[in-house]
Amino acid sequence: MRPQSMLFTIYGEYVRHYGSEIWVGSLTALMGEFGLTEQAVRAAISRMLRQGWLESRKVGNRSYYSMSPRGKRRLDEAAARIYKQETDVWDGKWRIASYNIPEKDRGIRDQLRKELAWLGFGMLTTSTWISPNDLTDKVRDIVESRGISGYVEIFKADHIAWSKSRQLVQKCWNIDEINAAYAEFIEVYRPSYEKLLTMMQQGDTIPDGYCFVEKSKLVHWYRKFLFIDPDFPEELLPDVWLGKEADQLFHNYYDLLHTGASRFFEQVYEPSPDALPLRNIEHA
Repeated sequence: MRPQSMLFTIYGEYVRHYGSEIWVGSLTALMGEFGLTEQAVRAAISRMLRQGWLESRKVGNRSYYSMSPRGKRRLDEAAARIYKQETDVWDGKWRIASYNIPEKDRGIRDQLRKELAWLGFGMLTTSTWISPNDLTDKVRDIVESRGISGYVEIFKADHIAWSKSRQLVQKCWNIDEINAAYAEFIEVYRPSYEKLLTMMQQGDTIPDGYCFVEKSKLVHWYRKFLFIDPDFPEELLPDVWLGKEADQLFHNYYDLLHTGASRFFEQVYEPSPDALPLRNIEHA
């Protein structure tokens, strides 16, 4: 488990709903629940500061960390996709992003590829990426923020020939790999969900700390699907698709763990002295 990746999960799942800022002591204590040392956590925080994901400030002799505007946008995008309830109706159009970025700017080019993959685009050719979803505004934001609009074009197009739409999806995305990842998720978490559900139905007490760790790991794992599953419209899904089953399992288990996990977080969480009281913070 990479400390930086888990920090994204903790901020996205908890901190962003409590004013978006947290004392470093609380953060290291929470991360310690996963066996991560204070040294490892502080090193990850330093990297995230350098990369522009986090911001820091001092209040007295204490350090507090919050997500930067860039970090908040990424968390908002992730939350919108993770907790999305329904798939949009497909308009039958493909969005195409094509670029020709010079070799001298290959660092920017590589970063653009990562951003397109994160959004859910599939690679048709090295410099041509496609998506069945309307992600035009998100691509525009990325391109304009990096000042590379002179090298990138976006199209809204019909697919004429020669592959069928599902075949095109098979060419640009590894559907079998995505399905296998969902199968693994179901295999790991269905027994855990069913066991906890039975215990709760029997009136057993589930420790809040267990709920916090288990829910965080659940979200941490499920968040990985954002990098491989572009949220295909129904028309493009294969006949055997485990994404829906995995999604339902995720939400069911999440709901079981949520209350206890939130209680544990609130016991450890320490906001800055000038933060709003918890009762004034809007929870998810």
